[in-house]
Amino acid sequence: MVEAVLTPTGPYRLRLMARHGLWRGALPDARVAVAWQRPDGRVVVRAEDDEAVELARFMLALDDDTGQFHERFARDPLIGASARALVGFRPLRRATVTHAVVRAMCGQLVEARRALALERAVARACEEEVVTRASLRRLSPLDLRRLGLAQHRATTLHRLAASLDLEGLRAHPTEVVSARLQREPGVGPWSVGVIALEGLGRYDHGLVGDLSLVKLHAALTGRWVDGRETAALLAPYEEWQGLAGEVLLLGWARGLVPGASADQARVARRRARRAA
Repeated sequence: MVEAVLTPTGPYRLRLMARHGLWRGALPDARVAVAWQRPDGRVVVRAEDDEAVELARFMLALDDDTGQFHERFARDPLIGASARALVGFRPLRRATVTHAVVRAMCGQLVEARRALALERAVARACEEEVVTRASLRRLSPLDLRRLGLAQHRATTLHRLAASLDLEGLRAHPTEVVSARLQREPGVGPWSVGVIALEGLGRYDHGLVGDLSLVKLHAALTGRWVDGRETAALLAPYEEWQGLAGEVLLLGWARGLVPGASADQARVARRRARRAA
């Protein structure tokens, strides 16, 4: 067992991302890493070996300084209060891009609880807590359909695992990854946003079409909102769109978004159904 004490780059508050400030991350090959933050700001990571520690560093986003985002948008009329209150927040990531792809396909148009159940069912069928491309390729579209995925999503997920070097996507710019993935039927901006945030560790593609963002946009405008309109909500934040969407929703739940009550946020989160 290895225990490493790591210094995050820029402001970092693990308590904003992990319940009670204790993080547990599942890694390939049945490995596990745990982490907590010391009073001096450094993060302790305990894992099986040095490779696992480095993977945990990526999953915890320890090397990505988001301070510029919080400084740049601290006075933004919509997100400013949230950006100031949530300094140090960073979206956590998955150990493999493949697992993020599974999350994206399982989460389309499905309630959050159902999406998690589907994701876990796929992982069990792969006989591992963290889905890898090698294990996912062993499942046929029929296997995935039997687990509960809709036919077209099962087909798309199988085709992505069979035809793409999913882990290799990290070597390409987000716009290239987005264009390639969206050539596949059933992969839309929301799915790309999940893969970018949780698989690639990128902040430059938001969760366009996320129902919680749709409900927030509707609360702000007082009218019915199409999922595609959330792109305009995130566009002002440019290369930080992915992080902005996450901070905006967390801030909404805390009553920090002007013109949208925290009660509305709680109802929206309970009823959330994510759209591709």
